[in-house]
Parts: sequence; structure tokens; C-alpha cells
Amino acid sequence: MDAARAILLCVLCYILMCNEGLAMKPMKLKLPANVSVPAVIMFGDSIVDTGNNNNNMKTFARCNFLPYGKDFEGGLPTGRFSNGKVPADLLVEAFGIKELLPPYMDGSLEPNDLLTGVNLAAGGVGYDPLTSKIAAVESLSDQLEQFKEYIEKLKGIVGEKRTNFIISNSMIFVVIGSNDISNTYFLLGARKLQFDLPSYIDFILNHASEFFKELYRLGARRIAVLGVPAIGCVPSQRTIGGGVGRDCDEKQNQAAELFNSKLSAEMNHLRHTLPDSKFTYMDVYNPLQDIIKNPNKYGFEVVDKGCCGTGLLEVTKLCNQYHQTCTDSSKYVFWDSYHPTERAYMIVVQHLLTKYASSFF
Repeated sequence: MDAARAILLCVLCYILMCNEGLAMKPMKLKLPANVSVPAVIMFGDSIVDTGNNNNNMKTFARCNFLPYGKDFEGGLPTGRFSNGKVPADLLVEAFGIKELLPPYMDGSLEPNDLLTGVNLAAGGVGYDPLTSKIAAVESLSDQLEQFKEYIEKLKGIVGEKRTNFIISNSMIFVVIGSNDISNTYFLLGARKLQFDLPSYIDFILNHASEFFKELYRLGARRIAVLGVPAIGCVPSQRTIGGGVGRDCDEKQNQAAELFNSKLSAEMNHLRHTLPDSKFTYMDVYNPLQDIIKNPNKYGFEVVDKGCCGTGLLEVTKLCNQYHQTCTDSSKYVFWDSYHPTERAYMIVVQHLLTKYASSFF
């Protein structure tokens, strides 16, 4: 009887370990019949950047050095603001297109790389043009120009008809807004003399809306826009604005919620006014907040510090090879003081795809 119980216990443990492992594997979407997603195209900031800032020596928003990429393939830094993969990679993999989404600024891209999608995102970008100027990075308008250039390259490879098909059937993701609120408005106060908070939210929303409409005019139809997370709860903002106890900075969280509510309404408006469009708002605020508030449910232990260095302020160039990292990044929600770990990203992306994938088609 004891031997039988021991065998049963081993089997149960094996099943549990397998289930835990499966939960951490990238999600694979099963597309509806007669639906094609030939490519994923990403616009955004450091949350999804896969290396577009690598050769921009003017900006602080660069991370193509260790310990970034510590858990990436080969343990090499690639310009991803995390220990491993970022949402851009997880999303393109979920659609079964390819494992990684290459940065558009990578000069070694082959025609086949272009046909299946590229990443135009760059760390430091915002809807507000001033945000990109402050970070010394190419603006959202620059990303739009690169998209136009990308379309012309596709035409040169497969012709206009096939290009139109690729653009209209691709998944277009937009991940922007955190830098506008956390850096331009709150940290630096660069817009406070011009706008109170509600007015500034309307200002960046107007820029966002015009950007989305331009994507539509260029042929994009499946456009998914991620909201702003609870940026007041990332480690650096806790350190700067959370007081002695390093609590979440609720002013920033309230600003994020205000922007998200208006962004969601605008997505709904565009979806119902632009023919054949599939504009989708994706809420990342609540999934990440749930992880932060209930870490044990997801197997995390540290939510208020990053894995790099002290975890209080280290980000980009302040998180470098001279800083030690935590021994087990899977226990940390955040890799540095601003960006989540690959494991946290994976959980959030799986939640988003489970909830919103049906609205893409």
C-alpha cells in the first residue's frame, strides 16, 4: 500500500510539474477557419522594443548590454528591456508566425523577415511628440514614416496586391503612453505649465487617435491598442513618488486609469465608424495589478523591486554589468525598476490573448 501511494504521489507531482511548465510556455492561438494572419507589426515603446535603439548613442533608453538578456537565447543582450523575451516576441509566436519579432532598424533583415512582420517600436517613445524629444529617440511620427517605407519594400518584394493583403490582414499592435504620463508629465513636469492632468490626457489621446486613423488610411484593419499599466506601482515610481513606505504612486495610477477609459472609448468609436476596422482596446492595467496585489497566486515573491541591483531605481544604463542580479528572476515581477520580467510578460500576454483574440477577426 505504501509503495502504491508513493507511485501515485510521484505521478501527481509529475502532472503538476507538467501543468506548471505548460502554463509558462508561450500561448498558441488557434485561428478561426478561413482567417489568415500573415504578419505582426509592432508600434510602441520600451515595453515591446526588440532593439531599434541599439545604434542610437544619443539616448538613455538603450539596453544592448548585460545583464539585459541574461535569460534570452544564449544569454546575450539584444536591446530588449527585460531578462528575456518581451511581448512583441510572445505575440508573434502566439500567432504561429515566427519565434521573435525583429527590430526594423536591424540592417541584416532578409525579405522573408519583412513578409512576416517587423517591430517599429523604440524605447522612450510617447504619443506626445515632446516625450520622444526628451528621450532623444525617433518619434511616433518617425515610426509611421518607417511603416510607409516598410509598405513600399513589401511592394518591391511581392507586388501591390499581395502587400495590400498583408497589411489589411496583419495584426497591428500599439503599446505606448506610459512615458507620457510617468516621465513627461509627472517626473519632469514638462507639460504641467501648459496642461492640468485631464487636459493633458485629452492632448495625448488626440495624438493617439490621429495616429490610429493614419494606420487605417494606410490599409491596416486589425489594430489592437494596449492601455497603460499601473505605472505608479513599478519599482522606480514607488521609489520616487511612493513616500517612505514606497507605496504605489496613486496619482500616476489614476492618470493611467483616466487615459485608459478615454482610450477604450475612442477605440470603440473608431471600430464603429471606420468600415471593416477591427480596433480593439486591450486592458493591461488590471492583469498586471492583479499580479502585483496577488503575487502568490502566480508564483511571484517580489513585486516592489526589480531583479537588477537594488531594484529601486536601476533601469537602462543604471542597470549594467557592474550590478548583480537576483538569483531567480522567475520570482520577480520586475526585471529592472520599470520593466517586467519575461515570466510576468508571459502571464499578461496569455491573459490578453485569451480575453481579446476573438475581437481581432
